[in-house]
Amino acid sequence: MFKKFTRAGNGTWASLALLIVFLIAWEWGPALLGIPAYFIPPASLVFEEFIRAFGAERLLFHTGITAIETAAGFVIGSGLGMLIGYALGVSIRAELILSPYILALQIAPKVAFAPLFVLWMGFTVYPKILVSVLIVFFPIMINVMSAVRTVDPDLINLARTFNASRWQIFKKIEFPAAMPPLFSGLRIAATFAIIGVVVGEMVGGNMGLGFILVFAEGAANTSLVFVSIIMLTIVGMIAYVLVIFAEKRVLHYMPKADYTPI
Repeated sequence: MFKKFTRAGNGTWASLALLIVFLIAWEWGPALLGIPAYFIPPASLVFEEFIRAFGAERLLFHTGITAIETAAGFVIGSGLGMLIGYALGVSIRAELILSPYILALQIAPKVAFAPLFVLWMGFTVYPKILVSVLIVFFPIMINVMSAVRTVDPDLINLARTFNASRWQIFKKIEFPAAMPPLFSGLRIAATFAIIGVVVGEMVGGNMGLGFILVFAEGAANTSLVFVSIIMLTIVGMIAYVLVIFAEKRVLHYMPKADYTPI
């Protein structure tokens, strides 16, 4: 146990040291290389712009809008992916009927749907959420479908010999088997969800961090662009960490890997 805490502590300090080195390089590196501040602003200038944007540009408000849209797209897309993935997993016929259309929807560039959704729904939150749903849906569906397909058929046949109902088979066998692949898909979806939202905000939005990005580009404010990117990264990291927290709570029975440091 002590060795685990020691390794975790060493990893944390190493990560902090790397962050400090990165900030130092960001602050003085561009000037030493002769890169103008309007191209890559130093870290101190970006921090000053963050303080200014917090009040003048309502940065916290726009961050909250993006976070809410990301959460909505993640939840709806994940829910649809679970339902359709399970349906395709238990029914070969359903897969044969629906998979060509789902695949076509996945292959089509999601950016192309954003202007269409804006035309249909106007400059509201719905186009952003829909683009996010489209991006989140596919990895969840594939993971759930694959998990259901790989369930040991002998376990299902054994449950049927004991007169288990369809709901009992799902609850006791299929659902637990699908949990680890599902959370792997949720990790991916947590990072994809914000991409869809930002695409929607940049194409047709008057709120959110994507809108701030477009505004900063039009004003040639490189520091504000960096601020927007940093805030988007923070929102994405929070979503990812929340998924990991939920995974640890739900899959607490799974064995933990004990890595030996090199």
